[in-house]
Amino acid sequence: MRYIAFFLSLIITVGLAVLLSIQVGTVPPLGLLLDPNHGFWQNAYSEDMIAKETIKLNNLKEPVRVVYDEHLIPHVFAQNEVDLYRVQGYVTAQHRLWQMEFQTMAAAGRISEIVGPVAIELDRMTRRKGLAYSAEQAVQYIKNTDPEIYTLIEAYTDGVNQYIDGLSSARLPLEYKILAYRPENWSVYKSLLLLKYMADMLVGDKDLEYTNMRQTIGDTLLDKLYPLFPEDNDPVIEAERVWDFEPIPVKKPEGITYPDDKILLKTLPQPEPGVGSNNWAVAPGKTRNGAAILANDPHLSLNLPSLWYAMQLSTPQHTVKGATLPGALGIISGFNENIAWGVTNATRDTRDWYSIQFKDESRTEYLYNDRWIQSTFRVEEIKVKGKPSFMDTVVYTHHGPVVFDRTFRGDRQDINFALKWTAHLESNEQKTFLLLNKGKNHDDYLSALNFFTSPAQNFVFASRTGDIAMKVQGRFPLKWEGQGKFLMDGNNPAFEWQGYIPFEQNPSTFNPERGFVSSANQHSTSPSYPYYMFDDSFEHYRNRRLNNILRESENITIDDMKRLQFDQFHLHASEALPVMLHLLEKSGGVEDFGEEGGKYLEQLIQWNYYTFPNQEEPALFQTWWKHLYKLIWSQWENDSIPVVLPNKYQTVKLLYNEPESQLFDMPNTPKTEVAMDLVRQSFGEMVKEIKDWEENKGSYDWAAFKGTRIMHLVPNFESFSRRNIYTGGYSGILNATSERHGASWRYVVEMGDKITAFGIYPGGQSGNPGSKYYDNFIKIWANGDYVNFNLRKTTDNQEVLFVSTFTN
Repeated sequence: MRYIAFFLSLIITVGLAVLLSIQVGTVPPLGLLLDPNHGFWQNAYSEDMIAKETIKLNNLKEPVRVVYDEHLIPHVFAQNEVDLYRVQGYVTAQHRLWQMEFQTMAAAGRISEIVGPVAIELDRMTRRKGLAYSAEQAVQYIKNTDPEIYTLIEAYTDGVNQYIDGLSSARLPLEYKILAYRPENWSVYKSLLLLKYMADMLVGDKDLEYTNMRQTIGDTLLDKLYPLFPEDNDPVIEAERVWDFEPIPVKKPEGITYPDDKILLKTLPQPEPGVGSNNWAVAPGKTRNGAAILANDPHLSLNLPSLWYAMQLSTPQHTVKGATLPGALGIISGFNENIAWGVTNATRDTRDWYSIQFKDESRTEYLYNDRWIQSTFRVEEIKVKGKPSFMDTVVYTHHGPVVFDRTFRGDRQDINFALKWTAHLESNEQKTFLLLNKGKNHDDYLSALNFFTSPAQNFVFASRTGDIAMKVQGRFPLKWEGQGKFLMDGNNPAFEWQGYIPFEQNPSTFNPERGFVSSANQHSTSPSYPYYMFDDSFEHYRNRRLNNILRESENITIDDMKRLQFDQFHLHASEALPVMLHLLEKSGGVEDFGEEGGKYLEQLIQWNYYTFPNQEEPALFQTWWKHLYKLIWSQWENDSIPVVLPNKYQTVKLLYNEPESQLFDMPNTPKTEVAMDLVRQSFGEMVKEIKDWEENKGSYDWAAFKGTRIMHLVPNFESFSRRNIYTGGYSGILNATSERHGASWRYVVEMGDKITAFGIYPGGQSGNPGSKYYDNFIKIWANGDYVNFNLRKTTDNQEVLFVSTFTN
């Protein structure tokens, strides 16, 4: 019997050993993951537990000191810029290596290498947009035209790679262990690719959707529901701005015709509606301390590790502090001893689509100006984990890469749509930020922006001398009115961009009389600006709320600006709900909706239009609005035909101005509906949904109902994500915190004799889920609080977590 037990135990042990050594799909061998010397146990630490006093780093000219504060924010003190960025690369990789590599692999269309065939279509889409191609062009362009910047990027790259070279299996970031792969070397290409990735993240277009809508509803109704400027336009550059330049004339060609067929394909993903960013600066005359104050809060997807990594970078010539993008050099949004700056998305239409006609199935020639032009081919090898590589051939025309064709999202021979995009142009955005990091005045700010091409951004500025400014920056195509709104004929030269708006003629303002500058993703200018500007995603609410408060405010303090960043007022609801309540009353009231209907109605009537996390009214309004909006426009929705629906601002105007409009009639019902009928029906659907919520989940307070969550970059890694964040706000509100998007970074700085700054973001400095610094900022951020972000000197006696010295 003892022998039977022995052999049984032996069989189980051997079987378990075999099982633990096998990789199944994307799951790594469990034995490796559970290994106490190399597995996930080794990641259950805090960075202060493994701090080294001295780190050997090759190629340093002089020693570099890194002081970590109590939040794990590094303050890098170097004697020259090359050493500074070499150490920045090393330190960033220490805490965010997996994130750096994962994001650039996503930008290069290489996720299939990590997770297998499930990501092939995503990788194909990324490559067909030309991100990798564009980054390759940028590498050569900067190497040939700006060797100084190229040298600095090489130094950063060397710092990252020296960290990778010294990285033991035990200290490998946990995601590498779970997904069973190892980091590869960093490169100049990857740093530039990261900036292209950000350009892709912040741009959208609806050319194909507008093409379908034009075919569906005609030009007259299209112009009415999708006007070029809204009735309540409160632009980035003050409406009273006088343009003191002679514009380049752009004339619309005669006899323009567009391709007429409806487009049946799945288009590119677009940025989330209502999510964007805020920035502003207030002149000394409006502040209590007589110093300019600047604020910036970019709104992006809420992810862990956080998109941003906070740092201070110092040489004897300059000290700069703020938010960095792991993988890119310098500070992206921040301040130095002389100036401060911040960015928001300018939402300009910088991507256009052209229909391409090939000569034959070989696609070696395409028709342009009624002549056959040679095309080029780029063969993309997509490596797939556990499978053979997937080969994809992308055709390039002079317009750009052919994204959609018969092999990708199109099932017809004549579907060949090429993408023309300013991100494909030669550019050096990295230089913009490195120059801003060292800038001393408004002239330096303008000079730095001259190197910035894509994505379109609103750059806010403030200085210690009291200057404030705003510039809408990017390389913007010269277009005739309407150009690029629809799919264009790639054969017709009349559809070519006419050149580019000179940088000095981009919309800008300097020390305006109103005493502030601001942007919140709204229209860049009033109609007086002499160039055609278009985008489908301009904001209509945050900008008006922000500007109204700034106009009325005096004796402004830095605390006032922190509160404004966290402002919870729902301007859209304040304009829409009274109209909805009036139409509901006109339809006969709520007697038919039971006790709950009366209760919900009374709550809405008493609502103050704020969206604090403990309030219930925001859940009622958003649910009612969701159902109403869907009822109004559902007749145009089609699973196979991509369309663009009127925005909520135009929808409210229609409800208010034309409640009897035939647009409210639902075609598949015997009755002729008007606005009050849809308002009543949607109220009933809201009552049902909220009643079900109460019965199944309890309270419908806004925080619980909204369910803000901060997800790991790999969404399946639930334990590395954070759900049910207790916070208010919503998209379209200054505190634009929705379910999955929000302020990815908030900072406020007063540029006085003694600079005072505060900052926060939803995450933590560490990318390691086992570290206490992985998510320690989340609660602070959710409460609208900040951490001290003042500049530090090496001699400061502030609290220090640990100090590392880098030597050669």
